[in-house]
Amino acid sequence: MQPGSTVEDAFREVARPVIALGSDYADGHVIAPHWHRRDQLLYGSTGVVLLATAAGAWVMPPERGMWIPAGIVHDVRILGRVGMRSLYIEPGIIRGMPAHCQVLGIPPLMRSLLAEAVFVPAEYDPTGRDGALMALIQHEIPLLPALPLSLPLPAHRALAELCRHFLLAPTPHATIDAWSEAAGCSRRTFTRLFRRETGLSFVAWRQQACVMAALPRLAAGQPVTAVALDLGYDNPAAFTAMFRRILGAPPGAYLAREA
Repeated sequence: MQPGSTVEDAFREVARPVIALGSDYADGHVIAPHWHRRDQLLYGSTGVVLLATAAGAWVMPPERGMWIPAGIVHDVRILGRVGMRSLYIEPGIIRGMPAHCQVLGIPPLMRSLLAEAVFVPAEYDPTGRDGALMALIQHEIPLLPALPLSLPLPAHRALAELCRHFLLAPTPHATIDAWSEAAGCSRRTFTRLFRRETGLSFVAWRQQACVMAALPRLAAGQPVTAVALDLGYDNPAAFTAMFRRILGAPPGAYLAREA
């Protein structure tokens, strides 16, 4: 596998700590598994980005960001038209960032900086305005708030297959008994193995998977009732209560707060 993307490779010899690039992607676009030599910060002004690695899956709603450390193999799926802004950052330049992928909140100041950064030439003057802009970005990145929009995936082959299949059609009615039978183990063994592999109980993981499936649709403006019923909830109130438990606010308030 070749390191980085074709676009990143074009700037491989540029001796600047941060390079900003902008791209537009159509609904349904898929970026095959790849990795980058530099750390990457993604930002999408519109649409939803789904990112997956061997360790887990992340959903990035509009106006949020995604931290992707250098060297992590990941694939990307685009839902809706996404106006992407990417920062490619020399590894080790930004301290205090996680060694795993992380969805981040992007406050208004950072949105403005990203909007300006994509017009900065790759070989900008470090001592001029462009250099000051990129330096400010480096100061702001560690301050971006982490958002709980990730879902760990087990390394255990049978469990991983069950989890990935579930993500295609999540439902609150999946049961431990059904999964343990599919995995070929007892209920007790399954619950222990699942928690050891994911760090979550099966019920907690199932609920987070349902929230991740709902967020792109809610961000696109679909009614809570329609999303809740499509996911298999008996009524919108049950879905809203689950959503509030996980993200701390009902769907409408959460999306407005994070905008």
